[in-house]
Amino acid sequence: MEQVIDFIESVKALQIVDIVVAICLIVLFKVLSPSISYVIIKLFKFNSKGKKAIRESAFYTPLKVFFTILGVYLAVLFLKAPLNLHEDVMNFVTKLFKIISVLAFAKALAASFTAKSSLVKGLRKKWKNDVDDSMLEFALKVVRAIIYIIALFIVLAILQINLGGLVAGLGIGGIIVTLAAQDTAKNIFGGVVLFIDKPFNVGDWIQTPNYEGAVEDITFRTTRIRSAENYVINIPNSTIADSAVINWSKLEKRRYKINLMLSLNTKSEQISQVSEKIREMLLNNEQVINEDTTITFTNIANNGLDLMIDIYVTTTVYKEYLKLKDELNKNIMNIIHNSQIEIANQATTVYLED
Repeated sequence: MEQVIDFIESVKALQIVDIVVAICLIVLFKVLSPSISYVIIKLFKFNSKGKKAIRESAFYTPLKVFFTILGVYLAVLFLKAPLNLHEDVMNFVTKLFKIISVLAFAKALAASFTAKSSLVKGLRKKWKNDVDDSMLEFALKVVRAIIYIIALFIVLAILQINLGGLVAGLGIGGIIVTLAAQDTAKNIFGGVVLFIDKPFNVGDWIQTPNYEGAVEDITFRTTRIRSAENYVINIPNSTIADSAVINWSKLEKRRYKINLMLSLNTKSEQISQVSEKIREMLLNNEQVINEDTTITFTNIANNGLDLMIDIYVTTTVYKEYLKLKDELNKNIMNIIHNSQIEIANQATTVYLED
């Protein structure tokens, strides 16, 4: 308290003028920061049209913050001699200015690597949208994380923190943290593997040995899927990377296969006729792939004759496939009924002697 009083008493009329000038300098930079930021972005973004596009730039707000704190920093430098500010105070202000500047530009740079940023949109247009959305989002998350990690190291360097000594000083605690971070590292590596291999995208329906559902998001640690029962499952990326994954959304065609067991009373001519009628019905269906159509009399069993129908259809959406399957089954049953052929009874008949 005494130091504050001494400081107030030491302020002279000339120093008051200096303080007023410093305040004016801060206000000036604050007022001009939007205009300066606008001009700088305009210089580097020649194709930008309209003020709105420039003001929505990822660098616009951070630049305004930078020039505002620059005004404060210059004002403090201006007052150093008149107020006889201590060197420790100046060092603190300088470090604070550098740290805020680094964080502001790190935020701006990270904001440039989002799916909605003009930079990414321009790259996607250049790549002609060949990059998958989910994989691109994961890559952007990695880039943003790297940017913030680099910014953190720069801040630690500004604060003159010896990272080697810090790590050595952690001792057993560092070992514990390292062991605890192993799973996280495995999951991040698993996420990178998923990014490189691209076994599925957001929106795909996948099946693992233990889970099945639609992919909603892929993060650093986990892949989030929504099951058919509508609950959400977060699966560690390392688990998915090490598992067999069926991607039902990648189907180019679906298989439709049934085995009809006809009665033993069915004649070979009837089998040929019904097979031809079923084939004709299938070939007339636009969703059936003709070259993959197979209808074969496969087996003579004790309780019936096996007729196998094996085809592929173009419908890959599961609900649409069920609808088509229902239609084909009904058509096949109608053909068999109209041909006066009976379906064999699967039960086993046992004859007992008196």
